[in-house]
Order: sequence, then C-alpha cells, then structure tokens
Amino acid sequence: MSAPGVRLYPLRLTVTAKPLVFGGHAIARRLGKSGIPDWSVAETWECSDVTGLSGVVTEGPLTGRSLRQLVADHPGELLGAGRSGRCFPLLTKFIDAAGALPVHLHADDEAARRLEGQANGKTEAWHILAAAPGATALCGVREGVTAGRLRAALQAQDFDAVLRRLPVRAGETIYVPGGTPHSFGPDTLVYEIEQTSDIQQHAMRWRMEDGAAVSDAEFDANLDLLMRQVRLESRPEFTPGLRITVGDGAERVFLCASPYFALERWTSAGPVRHAFATARVLSNVGAPVRVRSGDWDGELGRAQTLLLPASCREAELTGPADVLFGYLPDLDRDVRAPLLDAGHSRQVIATLGAVD
Repeated sequence: MSAPGVRLYPLRLTVTAKPLVFGGHAIARRLGKSGIPDWSVAETWECSDVTGLSGVVTEGPLTGRSLRQLVADHPGELLGAGRSGRCFPLLTKFIDAAGALPVHLHADDEAARRLEGQANGKTEAWHILAAAPGATALCGVREGVTAGRLRAALQAQDFDAVLRRLPVRAGETIYVPGGTPHSFGPDTLVYEIEQTSDIQQHAMRWRMEDGAAVSDAEFDANLDLLMRQVRLESRPEFTPGLRITVGDGAERVFLCASPYFALERWTSAGPVRHAFATARVLSNVGAPVRVRSGDWDGELGRAQTLLLPASCREAELTGPADVLFGYLPDLDRDVRAPLLDAGHSRQVIATLGAVD
C-alpha cells in the first residue's frame, strides 16, 4: 500500500563504488563522473536494490528513504500499474574493465532458486561505451564442447580452448542470459543492466576483490557449482541495435530487450520528450543535460543517473543529449510496436535478446 501524502518525483540515489582488481580510472576521467573516490574503481552501482546495497534517495521529500522502502510503499507509482515485488528489479552499473574480469557466470532463475536459495538469477546485458582497438570478450561455450571438456579446460585455466572470444566495439550491445560463462576487458568501458542479484560463480584461482589466491578446495567447489549452473547452448552475439527517428535531430536506438529489461540509447541535438508507463533508469553518457518531469527540473551531470518513477509519465531532455534509458518493458507496446512501425521485421527484432 502506498504511503499517504507523498508524490514520487525523479530520484537521485546514492552510488556504490567497487574497488575490484580489474578497475581503473576511466569512469571518472573518461566518462567524467564526479563524486567517486580517487582510487581505482572497477564499478559504480548506479541504481541498486541488492540486499545490503540498496540505493538511498539523496534529495527532496524522500531523502533518506531506500529504494527497497519505496518499492514496498509505492509499488504501482514506482514500477508501473499492476507491478510489485520484493525489490526494484533492475540493477545498473558503469564498469571499467581496465584489466580483464574473472571468467564467471550468473545463475538463471531456475538454478538460482534450486541451487542458491535466491528468488531470481541474473541475466544481464553489456552496452560498450568505449573499447581499445582489438578488445575482445569471452562469452558462451564453443559449439560442440561437452561438460567434461569444459570442466577440464576451466580447471587448467585454458579458457580460449572452450569459450567463444568475440570482438568488442563501442556502440554495440550483447544480451547475456543467466548460465553463460563470460568475461571482458582489458581496456573496455561498459554500461551494464541486469536483474537485481549479486550471485556469481567464478572459474578463477584468484579473488576479484584483492587478487588473493583461492585455495584448491575452494576453487574445486566453485567449479562444481559453476558446472551445475552452466548453459552449454548459450551463445549470444553483439548487435549494433535497431534505430528509429523520434524527431528532428533525434534518434532512438533499441540496444536489447527481454521480459527482464530493455535498454535504449537516445541522442538528440535539441529538446526531446520521452513518455513511459513503467519505471525508467536514466543514465547520462554525454554532456550535462537538463531534465524536466512535471514540476521537477534538474541537471543530470556526466555519468550521473536518475530513477524516473512510472507515475512521472514523461520526461523532457534539453539537447544536445546522449542518454541511456533502462526499463521494465511491455514488449509489445514498448519494443515490438515502435520497431515494426519503423519497418523492422520480427526476425530482426528478435536479435535484441529474448523478445520472442
């Protein structure tokens, strides 16, 4: 039930900075994000409701309220009509893979419930913001590789023998279902959107928190659980997205879509309006931009994020703008209909992730 007397508005949330061993300084120095520590940062969790790391509102009447509290008190107004849940279902991050991430996977929903005691798994998507020439990612098991061969190669740390190595290019996106082994970096800057979860199983002999060695017993236990969660058939591909025009000098690119989340990148030379019926996570990947929604008006700085509750219904951005909208989609209304109207086929739309 909603708390009385409170009207939701665009929400600025606290950000968690993660000092993992593969990080660098690109989030601050290349994206221009302010307000984060001046040490090596691997990830900034922009919109998080992970248990123990739930974002907290930093301005306005709801200052001090956690995202978890807002979901409980204002489910329909925040998420969208008829929607509710135990937590906010989207997690978004900037990731600086100055070094290579550990090879790992996240359970899908079924494995998370069966093996991890969690309500959901973690399907994710990576949108590449920048990558050095020749940058690559590991994503998915090579066709024909058996479980036994995969386990033996992971044990030997011979990842290229069994995992697909894909070229990485700025502007492309890949939808990574739960159960898919993966890694990216070095020299890669990513915006990631995913299900709200922090479950993962690693195939490395070192810890990503500090680089310390993992004991043989722990390493074997990690591989055992990873092998129970892996999906050998998952082989996703990078895509440039699907573009439509939304006005003079404005373009909307659908980057990925599934029942879990969708992600779009909007660029505009002038003002642009975006109407919506479910919550939007708005992240700025360009110059500072002014955002107006109802009687709320504020600047969104470089690499900053706003959570737009569903009840806001519309936002206007001044141009020039280069922003990402992550959201809870109605696939027919929000994805298929505009893309079909623009002339894209259902077969092409299906390349965005799990649309059909």
